[in-house]
Amino acid sequence: MIDTLVLRAGTTRDAAAIAGVIAAAFAQYRGRLVPESGAFRETTATIAAELERGAGAIVAERKGEMLGCVLVEEKEGDLYFGRLSVLPSARGLGLAKRLIDAVEAEARRRGIAGVRLGVRVVLTDNQRLFQTLGYRETSREAHPGFNHPTSINMRKPLP
Repeated sequence: MIDTLVLRAGTTRDAAAIAGVIAAAFAQYRGRLVPESGAFRETTATIAAELERGAGAIVAERKGEMLGCVLVEEKEGDLYFGRLSVLPSARGLGLAKRLIDAVEAEARRRGIAGVRLGVRVVLTDNQRLFQTLGYRETSREAHPGFNHPTSINMRKPLP
């Protein structure tokens, strides 16, 4: 029997699991990112509040266990995604790409022209992944208190 991966919209009932997946996925970046990622401040309450105010989530599950997730919201006429997260034990299965594909499908469903994301300057592997999927740098910005770029904004127009 093949274990089927299910991608579905996340709800406020998933907030604790989403927060847990984000914490586990971003743990590898602790101490590598300056300033530290806002992902480290995510909690069940912050995720639930985002979902209640209209942001969305897409979760990937197998046998009822959440293996990955991504948060989405409309920004600047595009669908923005952030907190792309895959449990360390589920890496190498193509889940990040599947989640990004789901974000793009959601943007198309909504009639949105493109997808945006932000990635830290130091995370060159992540930048390469996004570039191979058709995302291109649109700008760089500095987090508050920094006089040099710390983040890269990327966008992919959708046909």
